Amino acid sequence: MTQVLLLAASGLAREALAALDARGDRAIGVLDDDPARHGATIGDGVRVLGGLDLVREHPDAALLVCAGRGSARRAIVARLGALGVGADRFATLVHPGVRVPAGCHVGVGSVLLEGVVMTADVRVGAHVVVMPHVTLTHDDVVSDYATLTAGVSLAGDVVVGPEAYLGMNAAVREHVRIGAGATVGMGAAVLADVPAGETWAGVPARRLTQRVPATGQDMNPPEAGRTDGTVQ
Repeated sequence: MTQVLLLAASGLAREALAALDARGDRAIGVLDDDPARHGATIGDGVRVLGGLDLVREHPDAALLVCAGRGSARRAIVARLGALGVGADRFATLVHPGVRVPAGCHVGVGSVLLEGVVMTADVRVGAHVVVMPHVTLTHDDVVSDYATLTAGVSLAGDVVVGPEAYLGMNAAVREHVRIGAGATVGMGAAVLADVPAGETWAGVPARRLTQRVPATGQDMNPPEAGRTDGTVQ
């Protein structure tokens, strides 16, 4: 049984608790910097122990970052790095009902919830969140800190950039690139590349707003991570 410490008392943390329970693993607590949450419980009585600095008091626990937005997950990982926390401390959580086929890769710190489907040669980067019933088809690449919410479908050879956010039930055509820090609205049908930092929505999807991407990263695919879907 793996003991996991959740970071951020969020809705995602509650969903992670259910996936951990399904695997037979358990959370020993939650860390969150909001003092109003300290001492409270989430899920089935898992206590919020205090702020993120307390991670140093739990050197043997695997860590799972549960902030909903990719930029927030990146900030937490950077802060922990300043405290000496390396990539080997982070858990990778794949619901036991999700099959990770040979040739597919899931990066460290990522969360794949129940009902996710991966077909062939899919690459998921580090600290990615993939919500229930997402479909990732052949040769898709989901870069670090991206968020794919419930029901998203990617056709083949789609690249999702770092910290991109795809809303519920969005669908992306084959060979399309979603830029770093871009947002795709709920139910959108994306037929063309979405530039970094832009927000697109509609059927077919069109640009709504543009901003400077927070990540400053390019569209390079993530390094391959774990392939067996275990909590490490």
